[in-house]
This record gives sequence, structure tokens and C-alpha cells, in this order.
Amino acid sequence: MSALAPASASPAPAAPGGPPGALAPGGRVDALTGLRFLAALAVFAHHFTGLGGPGSGVARVPAFFPYTTMGVHGVGFFFVLSGFLLAWGYRPGTSARLFYWRRAGRIWPAHLAASLLALVLLFWWGGRATDAFSVVASVLLVQTWFPWVTPTLPGNSVAWTLSVELFFYALFPLLVRGALALRTRTLLAVSAGSLAVMAAVNLWLLTHLSGATAEWVMRHPLARLPEFGLGLAVALALRRGVRPALRAWPVVTALAAYTVAYTRRAEWAGEGSVVLEATVRPVVAVLAVGLVVACVVRATDGSGRGEGWLASPVMVRLGLWSYAFYLLHQTLNYAITDRWGHQPAGGVALFTMIGTAVVATALAGALYHGLEEPARRWWAARPPRWVTGGDPRRVRALFLPHRSGGPS
Repeated sequence: MSALAPASASPAPAAPGGPPGALAPGGRVDALTGLRFLAALAVFAHHFTGLGGPGSGVARVPAFFPYTTMGVHGVGFFFVLSGFLLAWGYRPGTSARLFYWRRAGRIWPAHLAASLLALVLLFWWGGRATDAFSVVASVLLVQTWFPWVTPTLPGNSVAWTLSVELFFYALFPLLVRGALALRTRTLLAVSAGSLAVMAAVNLWLLTHLSGATAEWVMRHPLARLPEFGLGLAVALALRRGVRPALRAWPVVTALAAYTVAYTRRAEWAGEGSVVLEATVRPVVAVLAVGLVVACVVRATDGSGRGEGWLASPVMVRLGLWSYAFYLLHQTLNYAITDRWGHQPAGGVALFTMIGTAVVATALAGALYHGLEEPARRWWAARPPRWVTGGDPRRVRALFLPHRSGGPS
């Protein structure tokens, strides 16, 4: 995500000339940082419990399964939030080269460390099958462009989302300039249309291609672009003063109801369950952006309520660690199953899951403070002349400070 900044208890400043409560571009919303950790935790829960079958996950936890399977779509929240924060803090006229330089410093150090750990633990010591091309592709974050990599998600398996994000970063300077030229209604209409196309394409893929091929296409960076675009479009709308009367609890209620329907789709919808599968990514994107908007609205409604528990010091700290947590958690899950095998379902599995989450969080904190943040600061302070054009005045933050817990 964007550059990190010291915490402040005060709300973000009002935008000059904007309506009451309008945030200035890049105004910090700490609740978004805490929200990111919950999304990462949902992905962890899915990976820990798996799909419930033999050889899937570490152990099934009856108290949460099958609802944890919805956690796989937590990555959609990352894509939406990424587009939102980059557009929210964008300064027109800034250098694309400096943007790319800062993005590299934000994601690569922790990614390389987590990839090295995964390669050593899972492929060298663990003996998992792979090949040189797949390893290099995963390290360079281009694995999602090649359907023949081994395994399907090589290297640090969760890094496939970084491959998608890298594509978003490459396009962002062009996308944001084009989006700024559109009227707000047009921009939002284009975003809604892209989500509809996404659902239609997914439905065709699921009904005409094999499962593995369809999944590869639906993971492809081009296929996930509408989620990023939605976050970008909504951020620009809010920057222009749009403030829908949206609160978090209706969005959370809708997400809970949809989770039940989605996870029970086979028994409730029968053959029609393919429609739910095809539309889950667009629906999650809309719900995700609803939560983001609700956090922004609450932070600036002038009621004095503050941002709520998501902006508490503990949640903000966990949010800052969430990128490292995301990168490390699946390697830890795999290491457990490689050493002790898949654990039986039951109440004990709940305590195993909690313990694994605590260990992953501690490792994430160590990675964040020991490498991720120091490396980011070092890298950001040393752009080469080809990035700055030799003008020291351009060596400044491309975005206004915003707390975050991962790459966006």
C-alpha cells in the first residue's frame, strides 16, 4: 500500500472548497488499515480449513466450516482497496517513474524474503515438485501469465496476487489520468459495466472450459482489473465530494447473508450454483467497496464518533503487519502439514488454528519491523537520477501519507 506515516489521533482535514466533512486527497482513514487485517485473516482461515476434503488445508474447524471457504475471495478486497488508496492519494502531474520506484520498494523486500523461506521449506527440504522457470516466474511476479507453471501457484503460492497487483501498478498512471478526464457518473457507469462483463465472462468460462483452465483465466491480471478499477472509480468520486449515506452494518449483514448463500450454493441452488460462482468476485468487490466507503463516511461525518474499533491502536498495528502476515501464513500452514500431516476435524482444530494465527502474526511483526518497513524507507529515500530527472524537488512522496498494511 501507500507510504506509511506516523499515527495521528485527529481526523483527516477537510478538502478546500468541498462539502463539510469531505476528506482532502490522501487523508488518512485508519479503519481501512484495521479492515485489511480482517481480510488477510479471512484468507488465512480459508487456507487453514481448506475445502474440507482429504488433503485440503491443515484441519477443518466445524465451528467455521464451510463459511471459511468464502475467505478465498478476501483477495478481491485487496484489489479493490489497492485501487482505492492509489487513486485517493494521487497527485496529478507526479512522475510515473517515481511511482514505479516506490511501488518496487514497497512490495519486493518482504516478497523476496517470504519467497526464499517458501522455496527452502517447501521445495528444497519439503521436496515439492517445481522447475526453474516456475521458480523464476514466481520471484519476478509474472506467474499468473503462464498456465503451465509447476505447481499451479509456484514459489510462495499466495504471491500470485502480487503478480496481479504488479500489472495494476503498471497501468495505474495511465488509468488514473483517463479516469480523471471522465465525469463522475460516467466513471462509475464504466466501472459497473466492467463488473457486469466480468460476471458474464466468468459464467462462460465455467460452463465452457475445464475447471483448471477456467480458474487460471479468472486469476489472470486482466480478469481482475474490474475490481481494481472499482476502487479507483469510487476513490475519485469521493475526492469530488460524493458522500453516500452508507453505514457499515448493512454491508456486513449483506456480506454475512451472501456468505451463507454462497457456501451452501450446491445444496440450495443445485445446477444454478454456477451463477453464484460466476458472480462471486463482482459481488464481493461491491461489498468490499461498500465497507471502504462506510469507513470513509464515518471518519468524516462530523459526529465525533471517531472511526470505531477498526482504528484502535491494536487493529492499526495488525493492519500494518497484514502484508507480511499474508505472505507468510500459507508457508506456515504447509510446513505444519508437511511435518505433522493433516489434522483431524474437531474442536481441537480450533485451538490449532488460533495458535497458528498467533505464530503467523508474530512472524509477520518480525518481518515488518526487521525488513519490510526499514527497506521501504531506505529505498524511498534513494531514488536514482533517472527516476528523479536530477531534480531533488521531485524526491518527495508521490502520495500523501496513508497508513496501510500491504502493497497497494
